[in-house]
Amino acid sequence: MRAPVSWIREYADLPADVSTQALADRLTALGLKLEALERPGEDLVGPLVLGRVLSAEDEPQKNGKVIRWCSVDVGGANGTGEPQGIVCGAHNFAVGDLVVVVLPGATLPGGFEISARKTYGHVSAGMICSARELGLGEDHDGIIVLPSDLGQPGDDAIELLAIRDDVIEMEINPDRAYALSLRGVAREAALGLGAPFTDPAQRPTPPANDDGYPVVVEDPPGCPVFVTRTVTGFDPSAPTPPWLARRVQLAGMRPISLAVDVTNYVMLELGQPIHGYDGDKLTGPIRVRRARRDEHLTTLDGVDRTLSVEDLLICDDSGPIGLAGVMGGETTELSGTTSRVVIEAAHFDPVSIFRTQRRHKLPSEASKRFERGVDPRLPQAAADRVAELLVRLGGGTVEPGVTVVGEAPEPVTITIDTDLPERITGMPITAETTVAHLRAVGCEVTLDGDRLHAVVPSWRPDLTDPFDLVEEVARIVGYEDIPSVLPAAPGGRGLTASQLLRRKVGRTLAGAGFVEVVSFPFVGSSAYDALRLPADDPRRESLRLANPLSNEQPLMTTTLLPGLLETGARNAGRGQPDVALFETATVTRPRGSQPAPILPVDRRPTPGEWDDLQKALPDQPLHLALLACGDRERAGWWGPGRPATWSDAVQAVRDVAQALGVEVHVRSAAVAPWHPGRCAEVLLGEEPIGHAGELHPKVCQAFGLPARSAAAEVDLDALLQHAAAVRSPEFSTFPVAKIDLALVVGEDVTAEELRGTLVEGAGELLESVRLFDVYTGEQVGAGRRSLAFALRLRAPDRTLTDEEVAAVRASAVALAEERHGAVLR
Repeated sequence: MRAPVSWIREYADLPADVSTQALADRLTALGLKLEALERPGEDLVGPLVLGRVLSAEDEPQKNGKVIRWCSVDVGGANGTGEPQGIVCGAHNFAVGDLVVVVLPGATLPGGFEISARKTYGHVSAGMICSARELGLGEDHDGIIVLPSDLGQPGDDAIELLAIRDDVIEMEINPDRAYALSLRGVAREAALGLGAPFTDPAQRPTPPANDDGYPVVVEDPPGCPVFVTRTVTGFDPSAPTPPWLARRVQLAGMRPISLAVDVTNYVMLELGQPIHGYDGDKLTGPIRVRRARRDEHLTTLDGVDRTLSVEDLLICDDSGPIGLAGVMGGETTELSGTTSRVVIEAAHFDPVSIFRTQRRHKLPSEASKRFERGVDPRLPQAAADRVAELLVRLGGGTVEPGVTVVGEAPEPVTITIDTDLPERITGMPITAETTVAHLRAVGCEVTLDGDRLHAVVPSWRPDLTDPFDLVEEVARIVGYEDIPSVLPAAPGGRGLTASQLLRRKVGRTLAGAGFVEVVSFPFVGSSAYDALRLPADDPRRESLRLANPLSNEQPLMTTTLLPGLLETGARNAGRGQPDVALFETATVTRPRGSQPAPILPVDRRPTPGEWDDLQKALPDQPLHLALLACGDRERAGWWGPGRPATWSDAVQAVRDVAQALGVEVHVRSAAVAPWHPGRCAEVLLGEEPIGHAGELHPKVCQAFGLPARSAAAEVDLDALLQHAAAVRSPEFSTFPVAKIDLALVVGEDVTAEELRGTLVEGAGELLESVRLFDVYTGEQVGAGRRSLAFALRLRAPDRTLTDEEVAAVRASAVALAEERHGAVLR
């Protein structure tokens, strides 16, 4: 919203010493954020005066151009009182016209200095100005011709044309529609500076009668109030006075014609959009109704629009003549021949207007106000104001007929405790201050002991509950005075058990050298293709978003790997191929196709409704995914480096399980996107909870990852569900007994299977077991390999004897021989 300061001062009696910057700062503190502060005409230096053309002789030039040598009366502004000789290239004026003249010594906007100079054989002492040269518009084809009675030659044109006037441009929040008018901005200015305010909408209006232009409202919810007034004998050629055109222009709109400019001026003044019809083009009564299927309307912008049955229309007997609250139609628009003007001032349903302008992609100054909520009590005053200005500026008479259909809704009454603003804000706000500030914003306040009843003003539809009133009081007192108090944390509260476990997972992986990342949960089918997921893979069954951020990623991801692999590839593409990343987040897995019920908001859902809602929700389990690329250990003076392998991914999952106190084991598997021969399935008991291993070479290539990158993804919810209670570690003071076993088994026996057998055979004295060597060669025979394990035994209450150690060794070896045909090497 652009508000000229002189226009604000017309309704708010602000102190003369209040600067524009101070006014803008106060408005910002009240919630009307300053967007820009402009000072049109600031760089214009006079003398700029009115002049009357005494003579104008056309002189053709050799270049084909015809100039006019003019004699212009500028009064005593030139110091001599003699007419001024000026060369002018425009031809849209005649002898006797009142024009704007800039004299030598002046500077026009843009730093253009004016001096007497010889041109076209004459000494031109000044210039007759166009609108663009003065910064009053873009018209440069002709000079400005003013009404003959505007002033006398020599009068200061800067003041008469309001060329200098500070303009405050504000960002208006959607809930403050009243501020999209000078009435609203001036009210806020008076409120913020404690100045008297004159409401331009407070004017006597004639009562409704049966002689006005007939109106039929077929959709009262969409149009609660519709007012018409009629002006006859209007002069369509009457010019818009400079002061009105300048105000409309400074407010951000383009002057067009007197009738249109008046309707725009009143809209800017009061905030009530107005539409004018050529009364001679209307046929039959005006009707307000919803559109019929396949109806069309050509709007004022010349576009033929196919209407929706939800569109609210203004019609006459010929059919649609306007989109209600958005834009009028071509058939009844005001033109250069309009002498009978039918004025429409109506109130429309904000939701209906919003949907119509969005549907037709047709935002307008009117719809911008209607969709935010216009004062429903304004139409009569606004229509009367337009009629007054049309008659005063364009002649004619106002017909006595006044049509008013419908009535404004009853105002809302809100009851609050008088000390509620103090309790909510923490500021010392007395009951008297609360009452005074609520009355200042327009509420009618009555006291009932420690409670007050506030009748909300009609221009504030955003005030609906007690805390809205608290906000009004607080913003007037000043948000900057609200104390900053750190609330004391109640005892006995902290992180939940689940949060503690999730943080333990993060700390464990961070300690292992992994860095946490956060990815968007959206994917496209191309991501599943890059992962080489089969067509029947359940991970391809994704929930599709109705309004995705990107049409290329319309699906909710069922796996964390696409985002994680893309992050790894982004690092590799920027010269950082050695990364270890992890992410914990939910994935989305749809179940069934039952739509979610639309529940009411005025009560709790019933158990049945709650169950139906839960059935419509997708499963969202918490997953853990990790990625290791490039070198896991870098080379240096300390020795050679080591690339990341499948075992790093498997070990990271084991580390997390160990930190949670959960026992997991792995077995060989072949699942995309992992390499078929280097993929491990992670098991919790007999339940698969994820996979880990080396990524398939074509997956690495598709994502742009270093070759042989390793990844893992597991169901973290399953691990957390079985996580053991946190216990302090127990240490034994007795010495450890060491056993190293090298067992020869077939190549089909995995190290994990053999390890599990040794753990079972060794029994409760076993403290740890670790694979430290794998050998294949002639010494063990074809199709076989040697797996060497380090077993560590310890008892919590004694030193183990040689006989006990030997018995554990024999038991472990015997079970390995029985199950796997292992031979002690």
